[in-house]
Amino acid sequence: MSVLVDKNTRVIVQGITGHQGSFHAGEMIKFGTKVVAGVSPGKGGSKFQDLDVYDTVAEAMKLSPDATMISVPAPYVKDAAFEAIDHGIKIVYILTEHVPFHDTMEIVHQARRKGITLIGPNGPGITSPFLCKIGIMPNQIFKEGDVAVASRSGTLTYEIVEAITRNGFGESTVIGLGGDPVVGLTFIDVLKMFEEDERTKKIVLVGEIGGNNEERAAEYIKKHVSKKVVAYITGRSAPPGKRMGHAGAIIEKGVGTAESKIKAFNSAGVKVADYPWDIPGLLR
Repeated sequence: MSVLVDKNTRVIVQGITGHQGSFHAGEMIKFGTKVVAGVSPGKGGSKFQDLDVYDTVAEAMKLSPDATMISVPAPYVKDAAFEAIDHGIKIVYILTEHVPFHDTMEIVHQARRKGITLIGPNGPGITSPFLCKIGIMPNQIFKEGDVAVASRSGTLTYEIVEAITRNGFGESTVIGLGGDPVVGLTFIDVLKMFEEDERTKKIVLVGEIGGNNEERAAEYIKKHVSKKVVAYITGRSAPPGKRMGHAGAIIEKGVGTAESKIKAFNSAGVKVADYPWDIPGLLR
């Protein structure tokens, strides 16, 4: 069992003829993902490897896709997302960064209204070794196992997953939530999934400064999570009002500090690593 995706998940890539879309679609195929088609307006009738490229999602629906990766320029993300959502694609992952804030709010609202799972924007996607990868995580860092990872940071996701793999563990599902102030999934959303997943025995949360996602997750863990949870928080040295990397990683008036997040996790019995490479030791 895995979370959200498995070996049967059928994926399309919106923006497959672009630089990012073509590269990562190729890596997803190498990983074993069932990529069934691409969508690129004006490029319909062309090919990507041996896959057909269509002008619209409507045309690609004859292949019964379950999920899509959206890799189009930020001004066009809302149209692409609405096209996928309105055609009933159940998992919509948005790779693109710098999506306008109000566009994301409309996308999130529409997805929730239609019962669609939205991952991102501005995140590395979802991977379940070696069943399915939708996104940009490096293929070589994964090993099948029972550790689930949810992260607000893309690069730290890779570093921590590689540390988990190198130390003899493996992963069940890895989800990048995205680094924007508004994203489709929260820690609480994925904690619910990980708690119910028979394959997952341990959970790693990778948080960062800004917002109250981690504090709310800690309260949820106290009441609803029975599995072992460990965490890492990045941005401890960030001064108030300074954005660190992500649009969502900003401290305002003492809210969203690393200290408040670490304190919340500790109160929930979640050990917090000082450095990313300390995570495997906490899992033991």
